[in-house]
Amino acid sequence: MRIASLFFLTLLMTSCSLIPPDSQDIGKKMDVISEYKGETAEALFAGGCFWCTESDFEKLPGVVTVLSGYTGGDVKNPSYKEVSSGTTGHIEAILVVYDPSIVSYKKLVDHLWTVIDPTDDKGSFADRGFQYTSGIWYQTEEEKKSAELSKKEIEESGRFDAPIVTPILPAETFYPAEDYHQDYYKKNPIRYKYYRGGSGRDAFLKSTWEKVIEPKAAEEVAPPKTSGYVKPSDEELREMLTALQYNVTQEEGTERPFKNEYWDNTEEGIYVDIVSKEPLYSSLHKYKSGTGWPTFDRPLEPENLVEKTDKKFFATRTEIRSKSGDNHIGHVFTDGPEDTTGLRYCMNSAALEFIPREDLKNRGYEQYVELFE
Repeated sequence: MRIASLFFLTLLMTSCSLIPPDSQDIGKKMDVISEYKGETAEALFAGGCFWCTESDFEKLPGVVTVLSGYTGGDVKNPSYKEVSSGTTGHIEAILVVYDPSIVSYKKLVDHLWTVIDPTDDKGSFADRGFQYTSGIWYQTEEEKKSAELSKKEIEESGRFDAPIVTPILPAETFYPAEDYHQDYYKKNPIRYKYYRGGSGRDAFLKSTWEKVIEPKAAEEVAPPKTSGYVKPSDEELREMLTALQYNVTQEEGTERPFKNEYWDNTEEGIYVDIVSKEPLYSSLHKYKSGTGWPTFDRPLEPENLVEKTDKKFFATRTEIRSKSGDNHIGHVFTDGPEDTTGLRYCMNSAALEFIPREDLKNRGYEQYVELFE
């Protein structure tokens, strides 16, 4: 587990004296972290009442667990009573422990905007005061860049009618809140739902994210880049991609079968290179191969694919790479459906992005709309 300036958890795991006798729920969360078999990382956010932000993040795929607590103040080991009084300088916050091979730090920041009001610098919904404002705390320069990029994207999206005021700050010490605050939404579901509904949070989120954002005029929509593509540097790729996406596309790795995003996707649309966005496959040519990976009997744009001989693992296979992106996508085999092409293009979800039929025009893939009419 990587823990940088959020060193309180390190102390927590090495000194039983720091865990109050009645902190059974905190202890359970620490057990979940220590017993997790994959890699973990931490992200520190705030968005008002930590009962709500904890609940909203624990439901996100790739999140191992979430702790409610406090950060940003000068008082050591503050109590809820002290923090809620607004006299300690702390903010109600959550520490998100996640698996970076499943969800990236930027995806977590992207998710944060969807569960808070980032335009309120006086509190959050019914809770007023600095202690209930929003915030993002980074541990590395990479996290800082990801957070700033995500903030820029949400500012330019037109989703919110007021400026985004959520600050992006260096990480500070995180203090877990009292045990009764952990998993409050599970232990007190009726009270939690009553509070959440009455606070105005859900009504605000519903109206904000159901709001129709007018797309740019057709002439302003940039066409997909399918030629003249310049591959980003390795540093940029590591910033853009999750650990799994990087391993698959840059190190010719293979994701787990039946545990990837698109293996059972049945929506209509096209699949493009995760980095270059060049069109590769269509849902019209996707079929169930039983392998646990997204499989097609032919490419959508053959000229966007490059075949290379792969002799790894004591076998000769035909590797598929994107032409402009030069990313590893998967392999093609000759045991596909006999009534079509006889080919089986077995791809990695981590190398692809799916563009739904209804989004093709706005995303610059208007030429493919007629395929689904």
